Amino acid sequence: MAKGYWVASVDVTDPEGYKAYIAENANAFRKYGARFLTRGGPCEMPEGKLRSRVVVIEFPTYSAALECYRSPEYAKAMALREGKSVMDLAIVEGYDSPQPSAS
Repeated sequence: MAKGYWVASVDVTDPEGYKAYIAENANAFRKYGARFLTRGGPCEMPEGKLRSRVVVIEFPTYSAALECYRSPEYAKAMALREGKSVMDLAIVEGYDSPQPSAS
């Protein structure tokens, strides 16, 4: 079964206030088996445009990724994020098929 991923592009407008969101989202992420792959570290944009932070979170399944976003636990965290950041979020299913072969 393919994993699920949250791919977020975020601008934090109130870093101090955003800390409450980070503390609260841990409850939902723990419950749904989330694991951060990137969390706003250095990023180069050779094409296109993103916000200042890129976050990629891995879930054990695509369903778990969707359930986490729709959960009451994450709704509570989202309310704390309001007015403290602007985020674009995609929830995607991982690719679990053959890769291109090396020639």
